[in-house]
Amino acid sequence: MKFVFVSYNYSPGYSSPDKWVDRIKVYTGSLECLARTNTVIRVEQINYTGQYLHNGIHYHFLDYGKKKLYFPSNFHRYIKSLEPDIVVVHGLHNPLQVIQLRFQVGRKIRIIVQNHAEKPFGGVKKYLQRLADRYIDAYLFASRAMGAEWVKKGNLGSLKKIYEVMEVSSVFYPVDKVLARSKTKVDGNPVFLWVGRLNQNKDPLTVLKAFLQYTKSQLTARLYMIYHTNELLPEIKNLLIKESADKKVITLIGKVPHDELLYWYNSADFIVSGSHYEGSGAALCEAMSCGCIPVATDIFSFQMMTANGKCGLLYDAGNEQALLSSFKKTMERNMQEERTKTLKQFREELSFEIIANKIEKVAISLL
Repeated sequence: MKFVFVSYNYSPGYSSPDKWVDRIKVYTGSLECLARTNTVIRVEQINYTGQYLHNGIHYHFLDYGKKKLYFPSNFHRYIKSLEPDIVVVHGLHNPLQVIQLRFQVGRKIRIIVQNHAEKPFGGVKKYLQRLADRYIDAYLFASRAMGAEWVKKGNLGSLKKIYEVMEVSSVFYPVDKVLARSKTKVDGNPVFLWVGRLNQNKDPLTVLKAFLQYTKSQLTARLYMIYHTNELLPEIKNLLIKESADKKVITLIGKVPHDELLYWYNSADFIVSGSHYEGSGAALCEAMSCGCIPVATDIFSFQMMTANGKCGLLYDAGNEQALLSSFKKTMERNMQEERTKTLKQFREELSFEIIANKIEKVAISLL
């Protein structure tokens, strides 16, 4: 089969194919696996024009010089000229463009749309999503329950088109914990890690409040926080000044290069998340690929990623006492057994190979 993956987003800040491919590597690993038995083309819009072959994927770079293509007839003609069997569109937030794509490529070519954390539109845009649904053959959601919400709200017509396929995976892997900690200087027993934005959706304040309560009985526990935005940083610092007697209990690391996260994930025993909503969960996925045991919110994507809590622990988002209970339960778990389960869950449900296999099965079912 010939797959063509497309996005309507334009990223003028990138003029190098190498740098762009490195930026999207958490997405493209599955396409590299898919390319072992299929032709895979990815059409990108950056500040560069040309073609580039990397790890089996044929990248076609186009530059129309526009932030957003609302009527992308030239773009669609280019896609049609590639003669795909399957076109995979990134994001459900371009219904107007997808309708035009269908009329350009015809009915024979199958169109799959992959969810990337966007939520159902309201108003006129909701009508457009419902209209575009007539011309789309399948949807990929990290959790089928997430897709069901779109059907429930009336943006999509039927559950029959919805398939459960993880959005991203991880380029990381387990390394020796002693080696990892020699690089990160992490200390504590057990060690918890937070990775994410410091915003309301990620809810770091609930995590911190519960963890400070937890350390009253688990004196050697430590939490390290890595973040690349700092919306709630003033509130966090005020909380720590007010509540934390031991300054070593919580360490604010800030931003680190993505490649160095390999050692941070392998330094920690648990990855903790406070998210109220995630399209998938890149940080949790990366941590699990290193054997980091999840303590995460009971949301649709994390339910799928942890097999409904069979791997790690789930708690109600925003519930400080529920998270405190989960922290305490970690003391009762055999960490080696939980680590083994976590790695097994990653390999069998979240790896690049599994994602590629699922995409291929969906495509075959449509032809």
